[in-house]
Amino acid sequence: MGKRILVVDDAAFMRMMIKNILTKNGYDVAGEAENGAVALQLYKELKPDLVTMDITMPEMDGIQGVKAIRGEDPNANIIMCSAMGQQSMVMEAIQAGAKDFVVKPFQQDRILQAIERVLSRA
Repeated sequence: MGKRILVVDDAAFMRMMIKNILTKNGYDVAGEAENGAVALQLYKELKPDLVTMDITMPEMDGIQGVKAIRGEDPNANIIMCSAMGQQSMVMEAIQAGAKDFVVKPFQQDRILQAIERVLSRA
């Protein structure tokens, strides 16, 4: 069985796109969440190997989500997915404990490289 990944993004089409890339490349999508609060709840339940986290989401954004998940599990593997021009938020997310980031619109190879790099360090 492949590594289990939780996909977090408020846009359903983006979750589907990431999910397709992951499943096509042997990863198991453990769950999906539309904001950081749902992500935290699912993280506790599912204990995934890695989380892909959007930055800008309603209710609880990605930065708060990273802090909440890392508060629960200091070793959590989280990769941020951000739009162009969100560099300061990406830096804040990295300082909060995210291990890498990919910029939207992203290339399949870039997502896979980030996931492999983070999981190889885990």
